[in-house]
Amino acid sequence: MFRIGHGYDVHKLVEGRKLILGGVEIPHTVGLLGHSDADVLVHAVMDAMLGALALGDIGHLFPDTDDSFKGADSMKLLAEVCCVCRENGYDIGNIDATVIAQAPKLAPHILTMRENIANVCGCDVSQISVKATTEEKLGFTGEKLGISAHAVALMIKK
Repeated sequence: MFRIGHGYDVHKLVEGRKLILGGVEIPHTVGLLGHSDADVLVHAVMDAMLGALALGDIGHLFPDTDDSFKGADSMKLLAEVCCVCRENGYDIGNIDATVIAQAPKLAPHILTMRENIANVCGCDVSQISVKATTEEKLGFTGEKLGISAHAVALMIKK
């Protein structure tokens, strides 16, 4: 049995924060604002996985009203989501994600992002796709006000 879920997340870019995407700290003049490390890519991936199984979203599992998640490493949260999915009888078939950012250029970091996500999820890197695009200077991402990400997860019954 297969289940498909979609995830979307967005965070504002601000000074004084690190830019972390797919567990990779990317050198940049600004970073993403959020209760956790604001890894917009991993947040979209987690929401896609949870959505596929009708288990809510990351706000349900890791509420921003809970100080224990303040500054949390999103890769550790992803590990917990993977456990929840396995406890519900599902493994990852594949994940396809897209990061939308005008800057910085993400191509040099894509493989490491894929490897990080695959390692945490306990799957092969070939099951994780990460792409990056701009919005041709349109909208909030094009104006460098924030970064967004979409993800689709195919979950397979064990």
